[in-house]
Amino acid sequence: MRVLSAIGGGLAGAFALTLLHEIVRRVDEDAPRMDLLGMDALAKGLAKTGQNVPDHNSLYALTFAGDIISNTFYYSLAAAGNKKYVFPKGTMLGLAAGLGALFLPKQIGLNPRHSNKTLKTQLLTTGFYLVGGLVASVVSKTIERKQDRKVEHHPQLWV
Repeated sequence: MRVLSAIGGGLAGAFALTLLHEIVRRVDEDAPRMDLLGMDALAKGLAKTGQNVPDHNSLYALTFAGDIISNTFYYSLAAAGNKKYVFPKGTMLGLAAGLGALFLPKQIGLNPRHSNKTLKTQLLTTGFYLVGGLVASVVSKTIERKQDRKVEHHPQLWV
């Protein structure tokens, strides 16, 4: 698939994931708190390298931007390679990220409660990342189809 469809899908998946987290965390006490997990990771990383840890609002903004950027590139992998496998790859990427969010925090010294507080939290965590992978796949395929139609109708534009 093309780079535009991969990045576009990845960005859509990243925004879908982030939007789900932000909305649900405001209305459900069992919601995953990946924002806190990211802030904790960044603060610990900065402290270990001797850097000053920014205030809460700055830390939140930095992790928010980092999440969008890293998740965009991660989910763009759904469109890498053969376009026949975009949906299975998006599904597997989403599930892998969700399971990673459940099992990795404790292993790397972060608070696992942010993604593992209750069974509901665990299911939401995994589900949100799965939705991100599926959205990435759908958007990537849609962009790719639109690009293919442009080439069919105006081949001289894509030379």
